[in-house]
Amino acid sequence: MRTVEEYLHYLDGKGFQFQEDAIGFIYFGKHYTNASDELINTAIELTLKAQKSFDGSFYVSLLETFMTNQVITRKDALKFIQETELLAI
Repeated sequence: MRTVEEYLHYLDGKGFQFQEDAIGFIYFGKHYTNASDELINTAIELTLKAQKSFDGSFYVSLLETFMTNQVITRKDALKFIQETELLAI
């Protein structure tokens, strides 16, 4: 499993360049929700897939939804998204 920092470097290598404000949102969401790196990375991935770019408020809202619904792992997150039809990805 990658840390958030490692995941951001990985995405940068794939061509996803994050501005400072986006990185700020990512770490704000991490501290605000106290979510694991696995869940943070999943929320980043789903945000990029759903929005086609990074949307900080969407990302934080998604994290809040995961935490409210006791979604802990990537597997749980993907199952939750599918079951609730929260995102069309």
